[in-house]
Amino acid sequence: MTGDVSTAPRSERWSGYALLTVMAIAVVLPFLSVFLASVQPAGTPVVGLTWPEQWSWANYEQAWSVAGFSDLIRHSLIIAVGVVPASLVLATLAGYALGTMRLPGGNAVAAFFIAGLTIPVELIVVPLYFDLRGLGLTNSFLGVILVEIALFLPFSVFWMRTHFQSTPTSLVEAARIDGASPATILLRILLPLARPSLTTLGLLVFMWSWKQFLLVLVLIQDTTRHTAPAGLGFFVGQNTTDIPTLAAGTIIVMLPILVLFVIFQRSFIAGLLQGAMKG
Repeated sequence: MTGDVSTAPRSERWSGYALLTVMAIAVVLPFLSVFLASVQPAGTPVVGLTWPEQWSWANYEQAWSVAGFSDLIRHSLIIAVGVVPASLVLATLAGYALGTMRLPGGNAVAAFFIAGLTIPVELIVVPLYFDLRGLGLTNSFLGVILVEIALFLPFSVFWMRTHFQSTPTSLVEAARIDGASPATILLRILLPLARPSLTTLGLLVFMWSWKQFLLVLVLIQDTTRHTAPAGLGFFVGQNTTDIPTLAAGTIIVMLPILVLFVIFQRSFIAGLLQGAMKG
């Protein structure tokens, strides 16, 4: 009996390790393949995972100058800096209200946000273009920022509502008994506890904003105001034969997300695990 009990957790651990290993390989191999292709000599035909005989970093300089990534990345950062803080603030306020307060119709409002998760951007991008054109917000960063905030808000509110719902009610009740206002409860008691969840949400929103392609392509038709993914799309269309240079451009676009993940990986993983345990 003792042997069976001790063996089961060990087998589960090894199964978990095996699953994580397979998932890590599935993520790392494509990235490694693109990176190795990016350091091949320019014009070299690349097939699969090929180790370069001669490492060529000039592809990055070529891709940077030809595609104009300095402007493209700056435009992406402008949009992301506008989207991420606003999304976090709105999601925190809405999640706090829906998760800790008994509001009339609160469940219906929460269901409305959840329903927003089912709407694909491809379905609404054309009507959005005509709406923003009527407001004079096409070909502007502000128009894209407002649309992305609205697009990411359903998940953001759902995420923060789930976090606040899992917070011990005794903390909130004790603060209310002591006379703390709702703003004080949020800022001084609940918000410090929400740091992992907020960090994870911020990284997810930044990643979603950074990789937007179709939305930017439709709402900003002025190529001088395109973002990194949209600029990369044009760059790929103009350089279909030089695979190493195209791979270098792809790595350049991916790099900001990778850097942020490396910096905030502990908080990101803690937030995901926190969300998993709450679910």
